[in-house]
Amino acid sequence: MNEKLEASARLYEEAAKELDLAARHCEVAAQHFRDNLVPRGAAHAWAVRGHLLEAEARLDEQAREHSRRSSV
Repeated sequence: MNEKLEASARLYEEAAKELDLAARHCEVAAQHFRDNLVPRGAAHAWAVRGHLLEAEARLDEQAREHSRRSSV
């Protein structure tokens, strides 16, 4: 496989992993809030945001690469 395509594929896999982790933290946060464990719920809620930011960074990198290669 072309090295650049493989690098693109890895970026998307990394983004997917971060999104999966974010989803798991959402589930845990929800349960903690239901159990009135607010500090724990809040900690997981912030972890969600961190994983979303990481996924977004991977996707931003891919978008920048795409813009460098596109022509008008």
